[in-house]
Amino acid sequence: MSVSHRVIVVSCTALLFAEIGFAHSSRPIPKRPARSVSAPAQRDIDWPAYNGNVDGQHYSRLAAINRTNVSQLKLAWQFDTGEKGNLETNPLAVGPVLFAYTFSGKVIALDGATGSLVWTFDSGVKNSQPSRGFAYWTDGKSARLFAGVLNYLYALDPATGKPIPGFGEGGRIDLRKGLRGDYEQQSVALTTPGIVYKDLIIVGGRNPETHPAPPGDIRAFDVRTGALRWTFHTIPHPGELGYDTWPPDAWKVAGAANNWAGMTLDAQRGILYVPTGSAVFDFYGGDRIGNDLFADTLLALDAATGKRLWHFQGVHHDIWDRDFPSPPALVTVDRAGEHIDAVAQTTKQGVVYLFDRVTGSPLFPIEEHAYPPSDVPGEMTSPTQPMPVAPAPFARQRLTEDMLTSRTPAAHDWALQTFRTFRSDGQFIPFGVDRQTIIFPGFDGGAEWGGPAVDPATGVLYVNANEMAWTGGLTPDNPNAGPGAKIYQSQCAICHGADRAGSPPAFPSLVGVTRRLTDAQITEVISHGRGRMIALPNLDSAKIAELLDYLKSAGSAPAEHATDTMPGGPNVLYGFTGYRKFLDPDGYPAIAPPWGTLSAIDLNTGEYLWKIPLGEYPALAAQGITNTGSENYGGPIITAGGLIFIGATVYDRKFRAFDSSTGKLLWETQLPFAGIATPATYSIDGKQYVVIAASGGRDPKSPVGGVYIAFSLP
Repeated sequence: MSVSHRVIVVSCTALLFAEIGFAHSSRPIPKRPARSVSAPAQRDIDWPAYNGNVDGQHYSRLAAINRTNVSQLKLAWQFDTGEKGNLETNPLAVGPVLFAYTFSGKVIALDGATGSLVWTFDSGVKNSQPSRGFAYWTDGKSARLFAGVLNYLYALDPATGKPIPGFGEGGRIDLRKGLRGDYEQQSVALTTPGIVYKDLIIVGGRNPETHPAPPGDIRAFDVRTGALRWTFHTIPHPGELGYDTWPPDAWKVAGAANNWAGMTLDAQRGILYVPTGSAVFDFYGGDRIGNDLFADTLLALDAATGKRLWHFQGVHHDIWDRDFPSPPALVTVDRAGEHIDAVAQTTKQGVVYLFDRVTGSPLFPIEEHAYPPSDVPGEMTSPTQPMPVAPAPFARQRLTEDMLTSRTPAAHDWALQTFRTFRSDGQFIPFGVDRQTIIFPGFDGGAEWGGPAVDPATGVLYVNANEMAWTGGLTPDNPNAGPGAKIYQSQCAICHGADRAGSPPAFPSLVGVTRRLTDAQITEVISHGRGRMIALPNLDSAKIAELLDYLKSAGSAPAEHATDTMPGGPNVLYGFTGYRKFLDPDGYPAIAPPWGTLSAIDLNTGEYLWKIPLGEYPALAAQGITNTGSENYGGPIITAGGLIFIGATVYDRKFRAFDSSTGKLLWETQLPFAGIATPATYSIDGKQYVVIAASGGRDPKSPVGGVYIAFSLP
C-alpha cells in the first residue's frame, strides 16, 4: 500500500468513528455522594467466586495497581497447562492458592504468587466443553471447591484436590439424574459454575439446542451431602405458573429453557437471579406455540426454597437463540437522591435491562413493540417483544446498505450484492424459507457470556460487545430423506449447516470430514462433545453408523429434514440452514466498523460516558486500518484503582487496561495466545496480581495453547 493510500484509509476510519460517536473525547463520570463499599478485614483480597463475587460485579477493591502505575506492569509468572485448546476459565483465588482448569477439564491448584503447581485433579471424564469457573464454600472449619466436569458436579478438598467421599456418590453428583426419563439418554454439562448460598450449591447447566433435550431445571443441593433440596421447573408442570404459556403437557417433551450462563446472588436478602436461555428447537417453535415461560427469562428466586419472587421475560417465544448470555450484575443507583438496589441484565440484542432488585419493577421504561408474524406454516410468533427505552442499545440494531464495508471497492461491491439477497429489517424478524434473514447483532452478541462489570461506587456498567452480522433461515422437511440424512438435519445442521459447510472456526465444515477423521474419532466427538458441541447420548451405535454413512456420501442435504426425529422429541417440520457469518471474500466482516466495542453506561441516568472500539485485526492494522474493533469473548473486570482490565479480543491477542473514567488505554501487552476469558485479580502478601487464561482457538490463523499468565508491579 502506498503512503498516500495509507493516509486516506486512516482518515476515513477516523471520520467513520467520529460520525458514530467514537470520538476520543469522553464525558467525565459525574461526582455524587460516595457510597459505602466496605473493605475486608483481612490484609489480602481474594477472588473467591466466579467473576469475583456472587454479586456479578466483576469488581475488586484492590488499588495497588492503579491509573498512575499500571503502565509499569510486568510478567509475574506463567503456567503452561501442557494442553492446547480453548480456555474460558475465570480463575478462583482463595488465600495463596489459585484454582483453574485445563482444556481437558482437569482441575489445577497453583501458587498464586509464583504460578507453581500445587495439585492436579483428573476426574478421568473425557471433556472438552468450556469450563468457566468454580464455586467455593466454607463454614470456617472446612471448605469445599465445587467443580463441574461435563455432567458431573464434584466437591473437592481445596487443600488436596481429592473428592470428598460424603458428597453425592463418591464425591460427585451426576446432573443427568432426576431430570426426565433415562438419565443416560440426557445431555447436560456444567460449563458455568453454580453459586453457593449458605449450605446450598445451586446449579443450572448447558443443554442441547435440538431435540431431544432435558428440561432446564434449576436445582439446589446440600453442600455437605449432595442431597437435592429444591427444584425450580423452568418448563412449568401442571398447576405451576406459566404452564398455560406452552401447549398442554409440553413439559413431558419440551427441553432447555436452561441456565447455562450462571447466576447472581443478593446474599443479604437471599434472592437468586437466574437468567435462562431459549427452548428447543431454537429456530422453529411450531411444537411450542405460546410465550414459553420461563425461557429467555430473568428469574428472581428465593435462594433458600426456589420459590419464584418475580420474573421478566426478555424474548417471547424465542426463535432467534436470544438467550440471556451472562449472569446479571447487582448495582445500587441514585434516583433523585435516593439509593435504589437494582439488578442489571445485558443481552445478545445489545440492550441492558435494569430492575428494582426486590420488586422487579423496571427502573427505565420497557415497551412492547409490534413485529411482523411468521409466514412459515405451523409457526406462530409473539405479536410483540419488549425493548427498554433507556439506556440506548450498546450495539447497532439494524443493518442497512450504508453500513456495509468500504475496506476495498471490491469488498464493498460484493457485500452490497450479497446483502440485497438478504432480509434485513432489524430485531425479531422471523426466519423464512425463501431467503436468509440478517441477525444483527449476531448470534454471538451484543453482549456475550463474559458479562459486564459494575463499579459499586459510581453505578457505572462496563460491557464489551460484538457487532457482527450473521444470517439464518429455515429449510422444510423431506420425508423421503434417508435415515442418516434425517439424523444429520435433526442433530447436526443447526451448527454445521444443511450444506455441511459450517461457519469456521466456531462451527467447522463437515465437508470431507470422514477423510480427515476416522470413524472412531467422529464417534468420540458425537458421544462426548467437543468445544461448543455438546454430547449426543441419544444417538446409539446404530444411529451413529447411519450418520457416518451419510457423512461419507458425496451429496449435501439442503432439504433433508425428517418429521420422525430422535426419540423423546416431538415432530419438527423445519430445520435450520446453519449459522452463517456475513463475511467478505477475504474473511473480514462485510459490514463497516466497529466490529467490537467497550462501553461505559451510567445506570443512574442511562447515559453513555464513553464508548470505544475494542480490538484490531493485525493484518489490517499493518495497512493502517486501525481501531476497527473485533470479535471478543470473555468479560472485563474493574478495580478500585480506576482500571478496566480486559482480554477477549480474538485476533490481536492483546490484554489491556483502560482508565474507567475516560476509556483511555493505559497499558497493553500481547499474549502468546488470545485471552478468550475474563481475568481475575487478587493480592498475596500485599502484592496485587492480575491473571488471565490465554489459549486462542477462535482464529484459525493464530496459535493455540493453554497457559495462565499473571502480571504485577515490579
